[in-house]
Amino acid sequence: MPTAKEVKDDEIVRKAPLFSALDDESAASLRASMIPVKVSKGNTLFKEGDAGDRLFVVIDGKIKLGASSGDGRENLLSILGPSEMFGELSLFDPGPRTATATAVTDCRLLSLAYDQVVGLITAHPRVGLQLLGRLAQRLRRSNEGLSDLVFSDVPGRVAKAIMDLGTQFGVEKDDGYHVNHDLTQEELAQRVGASRETVNKALADFAGRGWVRLEPRAVVVLDIERLSKRGR
Repeated sequence: MPTAKEVKDDEIVRKAPLFSALDDESAASLRASMIPVKVSKGNTLFKEGDAGDRLFVVIDGKIKLGASSGDGRENLLSILGPSEMFGELSLFDPGPRTATATAVTDCRLLSLAYDQVVGLITAHPRVGLQLLGRLAQRLRRSNEGLSDLVFSDVPGRVAKAIMDLGTQFGVEKDDGYHVNHDLTQEELAQRVGASRETVNKALADFAGRGWVRLEPRAVVVLDIERLSKRGR
């Protein structure tokens, strides 16, 4: 009899794009072939430029994907939580990793080697469609990010980032919409492509207007309508 924790883990994994196109028997077989990986908070799973030979599914915790420029500047590309997948790009375009993966919190992951993924797609073509859909979503978000940098001011980008993080990690409570993003102020600034000081000023302005309440590595959204409108 599986424990409550094992049942919960299975439910989380089953929502990942890699599994959603499989029947229960195939999903269970795939899960059994994957290797559990633990990464402690602050540690790096792989670095930009490393050889890519496997993809990962997040079971618990948060992973950030970031890239750096030659002069040391960093850009936080995305934050990933339970059921989300990363590292699959090299399956379709073999080459070095395009980002560095770092644990924002203690993480539990599952990994799968690319040769196993190829065999899975051959046996279950719908899995390939799911993976292509995942890549299309990533491209769409990248395009939106570029448009935001061109057309949106920093407060607008901060508002949108909070709402996007809320979609991933938000929890509705009696006192507001709690977005526990676990990011430092510097990481949040990297997420929106601005300085920490400018982002902090935008957050303080939102708090002064009564739209949010600021907490350590979290934001409680008090007025979703106005914050969403500011992020458009």
